[in-house]
Amino acid sequence: MTAAGTVSLRREGAVAVVTLSNAGRLNAMTRAMWRELREVFTGLDDAGLRCLVIRGEGGAFCAGGDISEYPSFRFEESSLREFHENEVWAALQALLDCPIPLVAQIEGACMGAGIEIASCCDIRIAGATAKFGAPIAKLGFPMAPREAALVHGAIGDVLARDMLLAAGVHGAQRLYDAGFLLQVLPDNEVATAVQVHADRIAALAPQAARLHKRTFAALKAGATQNLLATAYDYADSAEHREGIAAFLAKRTPNF
Repeated sequence: MTAAGTVSLRREGAVAVVTLSNAGRLNAMTRAMWRELREVFTGLDDAGLRCLVIRGEGGAFCAGGDISEYPSFRFEESSLREFHENEVWAALQALLDCPIPLVAQIEGACMGAGIEIASCCDIRIAGATAKFGAPIAKLGFPMAPREAALVHGAIGDVLARDMLLAAGVHGAQRLYDAGFLLQVLPDNEVATAVQVHADRIAALAPQAARLHKRTFAALKAGATQNLLATAYDYADSAEHREGIAAFLAKRTPNF
């Protein structure tokens, strides 16, 4: 049986929306969806694009991996390695490498693969009833090393250990308290709040956003020294000049 599921991109001006869709399975990720997710990001035409929203279809973010596929590849080391390193991690790395701000719109289930995808985003906004976890210990296997490091870095040691060692599932407030979420809102307000936040990002200087993302990546890698040679190359850029000029003239900048 071939699992269904798609990853789609819809662009509206300076903001684009990436939607995970696997009907009837809370948008659980199939192997094809992982490949599509990577292709969306590696093939992205980012000209004029200032923000990306990642969401799930139908009131769920992503419930994890599509387990119906697992017997076909998980029991051989080579195919298991291929899945995690060349499909899952390749997609997650494409998200991490994206120079454009990523906002996660989290509703309902955010489990396993879902929390990995959300961990790649810059800003995460969730509904009050959203649930977070990675209870794969119930399935008899661990989270792959690079995926575990990603989630551990995003949610912190205490929650990561509970999710992976005790199959702990936590509510949005707990993830907010841990610093993983920017906002927790009533479920029916999440989509609007995400759109407002994405539009706010899109109205700001895109060059500054990309440079900030480069700095954040260097901080994570412990390589900020590598940025110093080019850190001030933006000095004579049009956006830099426009931002300062607009402030002095008491007008809204036109980026």
